[in-house]
Amino acid sequence: MLAKIEQAIGVVATVLMAVAIYLVFAWVPNEKIMGPVQKIFYFHVASAWIAFFAFFVVFIASIVYLKTRNSKWDWWAAASAKIGLLFTTIVILTGPIWGKSAWGAWWTWDPRLTTTLILWFIYAGYVLVRVTVDEKEKRERFSALFGIIGFLDVPIVWFSISWWNTIHPKILNSSGMAISPKMFTTLMVSLAAFTALYGWLMPRLYRIERLEERFDRLKEEVRNYR
Repeated sequence: MLAKIEQAIGVVATVLMAVAIYLVFAWVPNEKIMGPVQKIFYFHVASAWIAFFAFFVVFIASIVYLKTRNSKWDWWAAASAKIGLLFTTIVILTGPIWGKSAWGAWWTWDPRLTTTLILWFIYAGYVLVRVTVDEKEKRERFSALFGIIGFLDVPIVWFSISWWNTIHPKILNSSGMAISPKMFTTLMVSLAAFTALYGWLMPRLYRIERLEERFDRLKEEVRNYR
């Protein structure tokens, strides 16, 4: 049953991604000022959404792990963190491409950019903890604490354009999205496609985390047997 659900999510993700690519490159018009370069916006924003959502999952799973000490929650947190690191990397890479066209510079120490870079380092630090701490319980505990504390940067990234002077564009205001209806539709499809991709990746990485722990346990048993 679970395999069929995963397969269905994969089909949905594939279809949505194909539709999103069509909408981005063939349906939605070029932005008047930036031209075709602006189209990276749809992948940039969708990746940022997954980066935020993935860390929220890490945050919740880490809290539940500390309450239950059940390793499955640690595995879910680790799986989500690795996906989050991937998509935060995409955000960091696509942002400067857009910025070079919009601002004439690959990088500025704008509050939104800086706090997003900090988020990447937090994700990287979480993954580093998992590969450097050998003792299982200590690794899980440290990872959970790191995941909970690190999540504090997510609302800072989100509200940075409201709290500080920033050149980062504001597409969301009190009246809604400050974009055309076609751009809004394309963005929503892109968000749905990336969310479905996250849903397809999560159980696979979860199983990898579980198998890695079983492998480590077997290695320990072999060492003790010898």
